[in-house]
Amino acid sequence: MTDVEPETAASSGRMSHREVIQALSGLMLGMFVSILASTVVANALPRIIADLHGSQSVYTWIVTAELLAMTATVPLWGKMADLYSKKLLIQLSLGLFVLGSLVAGLTPNVEILLVSRVIQGVGAGGMTALALIVMAAMIPPRELGRYSGMFGAVFGVATIAGPLIGGVLVDTSWLGWRWCFLIGVPFSVIAIALLQKTLHLPAGRKQEVSIDWLGALLITGGVSTLLIWSTLAGDKFDWGSWQTAAMVAGGVLILALAVLVESKAKEPIIPLGIFRHRTVSLAIVASVLVGVAMFGGTVFLSQYFQTSLGKTPTQAGLMGLPMVFGLLISSTVAGALITKYGKWKIFLVSGSIVMTIGMLLLSTIDASTGVPVISVFMAVLGVGVGLLMQNLVLAAQNDVPAAELGATTSALTFFRSMGGSIGVSALGAVLTHRVTQLSEERFGPAAGGGEVPDLQALPPEVLAVIKDIYGTATADLFLIGAPIAFLAVIAVVFIKEKPLSTMSGDERLAAEKTLSH
Repeated sequence: MTDVEPETAASSGRMSHREVIQALSGLMLGMFVSILASTVVANALPRIIADLHGSQSVYTWIVTAELLAMTATVPLWGKMADLYSKKLLIQLSLGLFVLGSLVAGLTPNVEILLVSRVIQGVGAGGMTALALIVMAAMIPPRELGRYSGMFGAVFGVATIAGPLIGGVLVDTSWLGWRWCFLIGVPFSVIAIALLQKTLHLPAGRKQEVSIDWLGALLITGGVSTLLIWSTLAGDKFDWGSWQTAAMVAGGVLILALAVLVESKAKEPIIPLGIFRHRTVSLAIVASVLVGVAMFGGTVFLSQYFQTSLGKTPTQAGLMGLPMVFGLLISSTVAGALITKYGKWKIFLVSGSIVMTIGMLLLSTIDASTGVPVISVFMAVLGVGVGLLMQNLVLAAQNDVPAAELGATTSALTFFRSMGGSIGVSALGAVLTHRVTQLSEERFGPAAGGGEVPDLQALPPEVLAVIKDIYGTATADLFLIGAPIAFLAVIAVVFIKEKPLSTMSGDERLAAEKTLSH
């Protein structure tokens, strides 16, 4: 009976449960590694910046460089997944990730570290987009709940493990921060081998295909221009200056050209037709806002723990646990309930409301806030994000024709990452500005140099003021993030609930082709 199971699954066009679990093992390991890469560095950043003599702007860019590369390439990976072998593309993205990790681990300076983060980001972009696309190809939306819950668990564990592992590596004298980058290499190699053995999908289309490279270049160029502007504004030049006008106008013009090119392209990177679906458009708006709120706020919490509360990198890693447990539990429970009852909108609305409350609570922190209080606030934010993030993808995937699954999934991931990049970049600029402003108020104009202080070298009275400055500046970020999060509530309220399909992506595609003939 066992011998014929794969054949039966293959002949029906649907993989058996066992085959799905086997295929997911490599996917999940790949996802685990790519999430680990962005979280493992969080608690190491203050030490990395101090060792490589970087500024607060560089701190922001080490995070933003990876996010931007990931964001810019997600639609390209998604488009290629509709055209070429998904299995080969996932392995290629993991290979790039290995290369970036090796360069980052051996970097002699900040400049090469930034280049390596871009390479890591391109690889992570592939992994992020393709894992969701492969899942949708194998599994019907109605059953996706339980598997999405498993992915939520992997996401949660990687997010928990990342800062903890990073903290321990930095605090262990014979290892150090370079191992934060090198640790992912063996896991990536194992994931490539696992995928080779377990992932069996129908081959991509073999006819002549074309990728809209000009559209890809314009999208990347437009987004990059706006991100670079949001990082430099308020630091290198004023928000209301001619440089701001030139960069914003330039970025918007390039993106307008991208829309024009995409509307005429034979194989557009982001098919504009998907925006005809109200659910997809609203899910994309909500994804951008989730990205801004989640990444923009939380990236700087690790710095707050170490700089403002005086915690070690390992302790900072442990302090991130409540948020991740909140995310893990809410995404897993919501996934199981959606599979059982087929209802999903309630989780989107409640998730966006809880996320907004979490941001508001975190806007009250300062250098004297107790750890238990911060833990509760972070858990609330985690629950909100967990209810919202994965289920926005599910709602959009359920609303589009199977032929557009790849493009829709990658568009959602792209816009969420773009929101994250904008959040980290813009809120990082706000943090730099506030820290400089408060330093000049307390210490005089000479103190506003922007370099991240080495806390161990500061006298106690100066250290107390620095802690207070970073506490105040971090709270301000959440105060800005809260109304942005509230806009997500408005977006998801207008999403129309549609019953979940019981066919997998490949089955829907076959059915749609039969109907069209």
